[in-house]
Amino acid sequence: MKTPLSSSVVSSPVALLADVHGNLAALDAVLAELRRLDVKEIYVAGDLLFGGADPLGTWKRLTAAKAKCVRGLSDAALALLNPDAMMPAGDAERARLEQFLRTRSQLGDLVLKYLERLPLSLRIPLVDGREVVVVHGSPADPTVEMSHDMSDEELLSLVADDPADIVACGGSHVPFQRDVEGVRVLGLGSVGASPEGGIAHFAILTPRLEGTIVEQCWVRWEGEA
Repeated sequence: MKTPLSSSVVSSPVALLADVHGNLAALDAVLAELRRLDVKEIYVAGDLLFGGADPLGTWKRLTAAKAKCVRGLSDAALALLNPDAMMPAGDAERARLEQFLRTRSQLGDLVLKYLERLPLSLRIPLVDGREVVVVHGSPADPTVEMSHDMSDEELLSLVADDPADIVACGGSHVPFQRDVEGVRVLGLGSVGASPEGGIAHFAILTPRLEGTIVEQCWVRWEGEA
């Protein structure tokens, strides 16, 4: 699938999120902070709806915020996997399947079709001439995540020959920044399933002619995950 490109060069602050996982309370906390900061443009690096208490409410909130989303692993699973072919082994897998089926039922066919059509990556051209690629996993393979504990060589292999200056990725749930061979790898952490619990990660990218500023941020949330 060809990576969609923003229709115009971005010169205003942009919010970068990942791994909301159907956690509406956490997403609302982030959106409230973005409103306070007057950041209107939002990109989300996949894993949007599965895992939390309110997948449909999360989808509606992302839609209302006009968030531009890419497809993560759990989004693809919801949209494309055949539940009848799943054969869970053990109580944990059976519980996971029940949640999977419940999430699909709550979302309905129309939302599942939207998930199926989401791009695997998005590109953002910046006013300073740089470019950001937003992907759930990595440019080399959207299903393989980039993580903070990888070596430079491992990260470079996943950046592959992508021309972007900044790779904004989800998947690992741990926020990080690494510079490898002139490429900034920006791990966005997780809005709805952070390892700390009760913390929602996000990043703000501020394009400037003299150079883009990247800030990694977090906000506390309360309520049902």
